[in-house]
Order: sequence, then C-alpha cells, then structure tokens
Amino acid sequence: MKLPLLVVFTFILISQIEHSECRQISWFPNVIDSISNKTNQISNYVREKGRTLKHFYVENVRNKITSYLGMDNSDSNNIEKPEDRQSRMNKKFKNIVVEAESSENNIFDTIAPAAVDYKCTNDDPMIHMSTPQLIAAHGYPAESHTVVTDDGYILTIHRIPRSKNAANKLIPRKTVLMHHGLLGSSADWVLAGPQKGLGYILSEAGYDVWLANVRGNTYSRAHISRDIDSFEFWNFTFHDVSQHDLPAVIDYIMEVKGLDTKINYIGHSMGTTVLFALLSTKTQYNKILRAGFALAPVAYMTDIKSPIKLLAKYSDNIEYLMKLLGANEFLPQNAVLRWLSKHACEINHYEEAICENSMFVLCGHDERQFNRSLLPIILGHVPAGASTKTLVHYAQEIKQNGKFQQFDFGPEDNLKVYGTATPPEYALHKITLPIALFSSENDWLAGDVDVANLYVKLVNPIEHYIVPLKEFNHIDFLWAVDAPSLVYTKLLQLLEEGVSKSVDDDVINNNLLDD
Repeated sequence: MKLPLLVVFTFILISQIEHSECRQISWFPNVIDSISNKTNQISNYVREKGRTLKHFYVENVRNKITSYLGMDNSDSNNIEKPEDRQSRMNKKFKNIVVEAESSENNIFDTIAPAAVDYKCTNDDPMIHMSTPQLIAAHGYPAESHTVVTDDGYILTIHRIPRSKNAANKLIPRKTVLMHHGLLGSSADWVLAGPQKGLGYILSEAGYDVWLANVRGNTYSRAHISRDIDSFEFWNFTFHDVSQHDLPAVIDYIMEVKGLDTKINYIGHSMGTTVLFALLSTKTQYNKILRAGFALAPVAYMTDIKSPIKLLAKYSDNIEYLMKLLGANEFLPQNAVLRWLSKHACEINHYEEAICENSMFVLCGHDERQFNRSLLPIILGHVPAGASTKTLVHYAQEIKQNGKFQQFDFGPEDNLKVYGTATPPEYALHKITLPIALFSSENDWLAGDVDVANLYVKLVNPIEHYIVPLKEFNHIDFLWAVDAPSLVYTKLLQLLEEGVSKSVDDDVINNNLLDD
C-alpha cells in the first residue's frame, strides 16, 4: 500500500455526484477547450477571492497530494524506504483524524475546502440516462420492476428480457441475475455499451438478464416508513443486503418466471460478498439458484493493498469511525473537489496523472485496460450510493485478519444480538451451490491469497479462473477494454456448462448439519 488515504477520499469525493446538477466530470486534454467555455461562473468566483486557478489548486490540493506521495521538489533526490513511507503515511493520517475531531468536522471536510455552488451542462445525453434509458438507447428492450423487502426497503431492479434482434418476443428460460459491488448500481453492467457491456453480451447469448440494485443506491432510495435522511434508513451493512434484499429479488424473479426457474448468479465485489453471506445462512437458496459466478470475490480480506486498509485500525470504535466518515451515506459530496477534478489537469501533466490515477487508488490501476472515452459516463453513474456502516463492516473484516464474519457491535451488544461476545463467522462449508471464482493478480481488494483461501473452503467449486493479464484489476472486470476476451468468453463457457460434478448428498447433508 503505497498511496495515501487522502487520495482515496479525494477520488471518492470528486465522483460523488448523484445529487449534483452536473453529472459529468471530464478531465482529459482533448475536451479541455469545450469545458473551458463553460466555466466562467466558477472562474469568476476564484478570481473574486483574489487567487488564480493555479494558486487555488496548488494551495488546496496539489501540495497536500505531493506531500503525501513524498514528491516535494526539495526531496526529489532522496529515496524513501518503504517502511519510512508507511510510517509517515500513518502519522499524517492520524494528524488529519485529530484535526477533524478537534474542529468537530468529519474527516472529508477537514481535507477539502468548502463547497461552491455552480452549474454546468453536458453534451453527451447518456451521462444523464438511467439504466433502462441506457439499455433502450442501444435498441434493447428494458424493464423496471419494484420489489419491497421484508424489512420495508423499496428496491428497483432492471431487466433486459431478450436480445435486441430476437426473432420473437418470447422471453428465454435461461436466466441470470447480476449484482453490482459497493458504490455501484445496475448501470455498471451496461455502461460499456453493447460490444463490451456484460449485460448486453449475456442478452445476445440468449439469457433473460436481471440487474439488481441494493438499498440506498440511486434506484433504491425509499422505505415504507423511514426517511432517507435518517440514521435508521442507512443503518445497514452488506449482511442486511444478503438477508433481505437478495432473497426478495430472487423470490420476485421466481414469482414472475415460475418456481421451476433456475437462476444463474453473477456478482462483482460486494455482489459476491452478499452471495456468500446468503448461501451460508439461508441455505435453501443453494438449491434455488443454478450456479454462482464471482468476479473479484470478496470474503476474506487479509491480502489488502488498497489504502482503505488504514480505516481498519479504527474499526473497533464504531461511533468514532462513523463520526469521521459521516453517520449515514458514504460519502458526503464536495463540489469544489469535483470542480477541481474537472479543471486541475489544465495545469500540467503531473496533475493530469494524479487526476487519472486517483480513480484507481481503491482498486488498483491498469491504465492500458481503461477505456478513457467511458470516463464521463462512468462518473455520471458512479458512485451510486452506499451506507457508511457497510464500509465499517469491511474495515472490520480487514482488521479481523482472516475471519469472514457478521458485523461486530462490540462485546456487550454482540451478546444482545448474537448471544455471544463475538460475531458469528459465515459458515462457508454450508455453501453447496456450484461456484466459479474469477480473480486477477492486480486486484487490491480481492488478493490472491484470500481468493485461494476462499476457493479451498467451497464444497462444490466449479473453477478458479485467474485472468491471464498481470495488470488486470478490480474494476477491469466491468469496464476493461479486453474484458470480453479475457473474462467474458470464459464466463459464458462456464455458464453453458453450468455446474461442476454433483456433490454427494451425504456430504451436503453433513455440511448443513455441521456447526
């Protein structure tokens, strides 16, 4: 882990644009001219404050970033040892935490300057389109369905019921449910367009494609009795998604298509976490689903390279961590940082590199596989919303160093909730569904060691496929230039083959009875 948490927060903050009047962020030189003509209002604001754009950027962001990266000009000839860099990074992060606490701000307000009200317009209409609109814009049939969970959350799920040029309007029996990761939505699977978007590729392969959305994201921000601005609404983690959202969606699909429907499940990142949590607790779904396909699977989290690892040390103090991060939705948006991300790269190539690389800090960076032309539309839809408590849960997983377990409320509250001082671990040996794992070597969140450890715990594995490109990373599974050839071809092959050799019934029964 060589990049600072500051850059992590900067990336997430600049891309938190869900409620913004401007849903595009573009920072590449070939569109600078068109952007410059649209920024008079904010440029006037900066000049009125008596600072040039360059001075404003350098003072508020670049110096902090270069300081964290150890790239100050005065130290350019010094070579810093990895342990020294780690120590410095931990110390500076601690200083930011202390500053945030003393000023009664959350940590992001401490890092970033105050927001500025501004407007902008965008030329590409797809930046503003919803998932069904994106699908329809490419000529595919699109549907929206509403599902209410047993604890009152109102979810909107999307569907591509048949291929674009289907000879008839019959809906295929072959069914697939796709589940996004943390901060994602149903749009993740279609942003790349018909040639490279997995949702379209599966539709053309003859599948009835269903796209999930979890509570709290762009398409599922409602509850039958809780206000969206309340702590009660956001008081959930991925465990709640696995116990309420996912079962509700699966049951709904079966209600629509028939109880004999066998659903293939494809998840990315958190979409795999909720599958493992569901199958190990509500074991009847092992027989309801046909097979599971986990892209960048996240369960064990001992081999984490992402700077998000810095949060783990605070995960025991839930109130403190949620005070720093914001108690409800992760993360609060900041207009200035969004604006800087759009314009800072006009200064020089160094800032341009920071702008581009910051997007990959959480997940790893594979510049050659990233399709730059997709960036505006990606940032128009991502992040789609998530609860802070979910991030805390993942931080706990990192700190537990080898345990995949339910949320830790602390010894006293754990006794009330679970009847034990520690939270129960997810019983992976109870997962009998055939599951295939897809991983990559440059994944900062689903490391080699953890995925290998997960694979050996599965009772009925199909295959562990490692992407044959060393630089392939966590988000490349969604939007990489060569994702169709590197991942999706293999995925389609395994989907058609279906399941591994059947597991002996006695083995299954023993696993289900075993504690």
